[in-house]
Amino acid sequence: MIAASAFALVSGRKVAGLYDHSAGQDRRIAAEGRGDQLQGFDGDRAVKFGGTLPELYDAGDRTFVAFEIDGTKVRGYDRGSSSSFEAEVSDGVVQVYDHGQAAWFAYDIQDADAAQSYLRTAEEGR
Repeated sequence: MIAASAFALVSGRKVAGLYDHSAGQDRRIAAEGRGDQLQGFDGDRAVKFGGTLPELYDAGDRTFVAFEIDGTKVRGYDRGSSSSFEAEVSDGVVQVYDHGQAAWFAYDIQDADAAQSYLRTAEEGR
């Protein structure tokens, strides 16, 4: 949810899914941001998420996630896991650092209008 939300809000582009590098699998998640508003759906958990910044609501965990955007970086606090996070959005990839787990996680974001990730689209244009 954090990676999809960060990408949609920072880039202004839709998320149609993502590839979770740590799990080695695709995640069925969609998100769309407009200004400071976000709506999303996590197909793996069959729940909605979204809201108006600086707070997003995760209906699956029934908790709020604080989001603060600064350029391509996002900082926040997940009340459900009681941990802070940071995320960096770049060229169709989102890297998330979870302070609670003291670990980095990387996600390729799938382009909603193409059958590939935003990263692959950017690489082909070079």
